[in-house]
Formats: sequence, C-alpha cells, structure tokens
Amino acid sequence: MDEAGIFLLLVKLGNFLWLSSIFSPLRKLFNRKFYNESTMKVTVVPFVFDALPLGSIKPHGWLLDQMHLMAAGLAGHEHDFYHYVANSSWLGGDQEYSDLNEGFPYWFNGLVPLAYGLADDRLKAQVQGAANYVLGAQAADGWLGPENGTARNFWARYPLCLGLVQLVEADPTYEEPVVSALWKFTDLMHSMLADDYTGYLYHDGDKVGQDDTQWGRVRAQDMIITLQWLYEKHPPKNASVLLDNMQYLIDGSLNWDEWYQEGVYITQDLNTVPVSETEPFFPYEHGVNVGQGLKALAVFRRFTHNDSLLETTRNAVNWTFTYHGAASGAILADERLAGLAPYYGSETCTLVETMYSLSYLYQALGDNEFADRCERTAFNALPVQLTPDWWARQYVSEPNQPYSKDLSDKPFWNVNNWGQTYGLETDYPCCTVNHPQGYPKFLSASYVKVGDNGLAHALLSPASVSTALSSGDVTVDCATNYPFTSSLSYTITSTGSFDFYVRIPQWANLTSSTITTGNTTASISPDLHTGLHKLPISPGTTSITVTLATSIAIEPRANDTIAIHHGALIFALSIPSTNTSTPPKAYNTNQEYPAAYAPPQSRDWQIANASAWNIAVDPSSLTLHTPDAGQAGAALPNPIWAPGAPSVSVSVRACEIAWGLYKGVPDVPPPRAERKCLGEVFEARLEPLGAAKLHMVDLPTIDLSGL
Repeated sequence: MDEAGIFLLLVKLGNFLWLSSIFSPLRKLFNRKFYNESTMKVTVVPFVFDALPLGSIKPHGWLLDQMHLMAAGLAGHEHDFYHYVANSSWLGGDQEYSDLNEGFPYWFNGLVPLAYGLADDRLKAQVQGAANYVLGAQAADGWLGPENGTARNFWARYPLCLGLVQLVEADPTYEEPVVSALWKFTDLMHSMLADDYTGYLYHDGDKVGQDDTQWGRVRAQDMIITLQWLYEKHPPKNASVLLDNMQYLIDGSLNWDEWYQEGVYITQDLNTVPVSETEPFFPYEHGVNVGQGLKALAVFRRFTHNDSLLETTRNAVNWTFTYHGAASGAILADERLAGLAPYYGSETCTLVETMYSLSYLYQALGDNEFADRCERTAFNALPVQLTPDWWARQYVSEPNQPYSKDLSDKPFWNVNNWGQTYGLETDYPCCTVNHPQGYPKFLSASYVKVGDNGLAHALLSPASVSTALSSGDVTVDCATNYPFTSSLSYTITSTGSFDFYVRIPQWANLTSSTITTGNTTASISPDLHTGLHKLPISPGTTSITVTLATSIAIEPRANDTIAIHHGALIFALSIPSTNTSTPPKAYNTNQEYPAAYAPPQSRDWQIANASAWNIAVDPSSLTLHTPDAGQAGAALPNPIWAPGAPSVSVSVRACEIAWGLYKGVPDVPPPRAERKCLGEVFEARLEPLGAAKLHMVDLPTIDLSGL
C-alpha cells in the first residue's frame, strides 16, 4: 500500500477509535504539511464574497425591533444575573454548567455583534468589561481562560476567539490588545499541539474526560476561522505557527469528510438504526455539531486547497436537510440527528449555528441555495423558538407542536420533560447563552463586498450599510418588510461609480419579478450560481425597487403531509392558547430559582392549546392574503413574531380528523386513505410559523371537493 493509502486507512481508523487513547500516537504517523516553508508566503483560498466589518451594517424596520427586544430581553441581561455568565469562571466566579467552561464564550460570541450591530452603549460596556477582564487575566504562558494543567482544553476558546475577532472589526482600539493576546495564545497552542496534541486529544490522567475531547475535535473549523483571520489580516512574524496550527487541528480532528460519504452517512431515521451502527459516529450526529460542521470542509479547503471538499460540502448541506431537516430550515436533532417525523425536536443552539454556517458558506462558495436556506432558518425556525419579548427560549421545538408543557413521556432522544417549553433554561443552558448570536450575525452577513468595487445585498432584510469601496464611499439603505412582503426599496448614495448587486432567491419567479431604477423597469436576470443581479451605479443618489414575484408553494413532507411556503416564509396552523407561568427553574433539578434570582420578566411558560390541532387541509383551496402588500417601508407590529401579529396569512379549507398521539405528542397522521372528516368543513387560517408558538407545520391533506 502506498503512503496515500496508508494515510487514508489511518484516518478512517482514527475516526472509528475516537474515544481511544491509542489514537494519539497514530496521529504522529501521518503528520504532513499542506505548505512548503521554503516558499512562504502561503495563500488561503479567497472568499467569493468578503464580509464587511462589524458595525458597518445597521438593522431597520422589524429587524431593528427584534434586536432591540433581544437587548431588552434575556440576551441583554444575562450579564447582570445569569450565573453561567455573571459568575462564570472566566470572570473570576465559579459557576459553570460543564467542565468545558463554554457558557461565557458562547454568550460573548453573540453579545459582540448584538452590541455593535445596535451601537448600544449598555451592551458595549458589557462586552468591553468582559473582554478587558479576560485579556487582563491571560496566563503568562499565553493561555486564555480559567483552566490550569490538564484541565486545559481548546474547545471553549473557539467561540471566545470568534467574539474577539468581531470586537476588533467593530472597535479598532481593541486591535492591539486582542491581536497580541491571540498571538501569545496561538504560540502556546502550537507548543501544546506539537506535544502530542495536548489540550486537543485525550491523554491518560487528563481532567477533561475522553468523551469531552470530541467537542474541540469535531468543531475545529471554528478555531481555524480565527487562525485564518490572523494569518490574512494580522500575521505575526512567524506566520508558519498559524499554518502549523491549522494543520494540527485538521490532522487531529474528527474530520467531516469521513462522515459525508456514500455508504457512511446515515440517511435513515437514526432512531430506527441499531445503536451499534450509530454510536461510533455520535460526534457527527450531534445536532449542534452538525449545525457548526456544515461549514467545516469549506474552512478546511481555504487552507488545504482541496477542491474535492466543494462537492462534499454541498452534499453535507443537501443530505442534512433532505434526510434530517424540517420545512422551517431546522435540523431535526434532539440532541442526536433523528428522521423526518413531525414530533422530533430541533435545538435553538443548532438553529443559530446553522444560520452562521450557511451565511459563511454563501461567502465562501457563493451558492445561492446557502443564502436561501439561511433566510428560511432565520425567518421561521429561529423566531418560533423564542417568546415574542425574547425573555424565554425553548431547548427544542417540534414541527408539529400544539402545546408546550411538561411531558411525562417524550419522543426525544435526549431531552428532559420541560425541553419543549419556553423558559430561562428549560433543559441544557447552552441555548440560553448561545441564542444571542442568531439575528446579529445574520445582520452582519446581510451585505457583502464583491471584488474591490462591488457591494451585494446577500441576506435580504431591512438594513443599511455604509462602507468604502475602491471608487469611494457608499451607503445603501433598504426599506422593506421582507419577508412579509416581496418588495425591497433601495436608496443608494455614492461618491463614485460601483456595481450594486441584489441576491434573487431561488423561489422567485424570474419571468414576473422586476427591478425599477428611476422610471425604467426591467426584468431580473441573476447569475445562475450566486443569484446576484448586477446594477451599475453612478455617483450621486440612486433609487431602486426590487419586486419579487412568487406564489404559494407546496412542499411534500413525510407521511402524506405537506408544508406551505410563500417566498421565504413557512405558514403553519396556529393554535390558540392559554398561558401560565412560574419563576424560572434550574435545568438539572427542575426546582425554581429563588425569587430574587432573575428579573421579573424571566418566566418559565406552559402553553396549552385552546382549540383542536388534529386538522387536515385541502391544498387545492390555499389562498394568500396580503392586506399590506406593496407598503415596503410601512411599520409592522412590534413584536412581529407574536401570534396574530403578521397581517399576511393563508386560508385553506380544513376539517378535523382522527389523529393519535405518540409519547404524549401528535403522532404521524393516519394514512391518506383513512382520513375522514369528524365534523363540518371550515376555513383555517395559517400564519407565518415564527409567530405561531403553538403550531402544526406538517399538515395532512384531504380532498374536500365534494363537501
């Protein structure tokens, strides 16, 4: 067998023996470099579109409302009271929900873009105080964090470093202290990785157990993003240290390229597959890992220049959503990947990581599909898992969830009885500290730079950008109620000529969609790969209106059910509710916290359905209602993601059918041939899923033409 064959064999063996300490010496056998030190400087593969500095993009309209609610809600107050942030070991306290000390870094990674996206002085003070403490507490040897000795594990540094990178982009005064700290840390990382992968792989006697070493290895791409940022923008004198670290992290990783292969990747419902077949691949099946890992091979490719990873990355996204995806853009994994049944859950953590990965992939590869999927998750899956005031979140939500309560029985792989209720930390606290990154990172990726003199609106939403291109200064302001309407109005001011691009979603009808510039209306002709429609802009002020035409789309789902789309929105049967609340409970005891622990707005909610949920619909009767269509800048209700708030809706003829339960929640519906109306036919109202906290998305169909 040649060297390449031995290498591949050892990689496969290493992945199957990921829990074994034998893996560490095996890795030493196939260390290799993806660069030649004698020919430095090495280039990394450029992005198709470059990100803009944090803070250059500002939210408007409903998105501004949502981010203000986040700032006034749980995200903006965790620093004040939530013990896994306020009393974290990172800030001199002793409160952590795991030995990995990830709670504070998760929070920091989300608060930086929220604070600077809003230019909120109160939140910026939280971020700056936290950053100053962490940087000031850096160990003499360069370690960032509270750990010592064999308790040091790299994983929690990944989200911390992502937050620090954003902080430098938003506030140049942090460039010197952050970059200097990262240089020291990456030097230490190099010496640790060179010493038998210390802090990365498990060694006998380590305080971090074997199971917990998987997180850093399967999420290595999130650290490599920081290393690549340093290498491109702030390289140290010995830049080969950064390259070595990238290689070490890839070589020691649980490499997603091994998982996303025909014959290896599990396409079935994992709950129907023998444990002996699923257990060896658990790191690749863990929902949050999947959300983070969708971008992994694109990150690796920037370093390795291995273009075969392009196809694997596209397969990763396609297979994930085909076999384990909800119509909402969620990955169904409660905590492990499941199948397509409407009672499986998706974690809030997974949603925000999925959004970040998909926005990264659009910038790295340029596939229009990635941006479409990011919008779908942002406008459907994410908002339905937060209360309208952003003071409570779910651990998991189900596609069909007509109530949110304590479940004595439950259909999930690893979720507690309260996991699908809204609260402070109903089930594991990771979703409490990690959810804040969702909309802020979506905002910061909404505009991208195209070459030296181009600007594109990539993730559509009401937002403006001010930046400098090679021809001069540019400001673009988009007034829109998208995705609730399909019209986007742009006011562009520039000191020089440049190219402006609007991304046209794949669901848009190109024949009927138009772009109006001044008094001239033209058809849309986007690039087939990126979806970008190009518009040359002259100096001065230019007004543009984009009108995206579409119609109701029906997505076939499992078990003879359908999901209803219109544009980027999913429409669900919204179930009226009665709501009760209690003070928040601790996730690991389900005992209420003391009365003075949390602000009074922080409550745990039980939501009971006040009407029937066992509804079948006749898809031939679907009708869209848009009473405020065409009013691109008209104010929407705030909060918009509340039951009944969006004015856009879909009506459909429907009736109740016999429909049983599975482990306390709606089962898959009966086969189509067995569906019979139990009462009168009526007109049901479907509303945007994000507003429908109690909802049925995967709807059984029935023919009501004779009734």
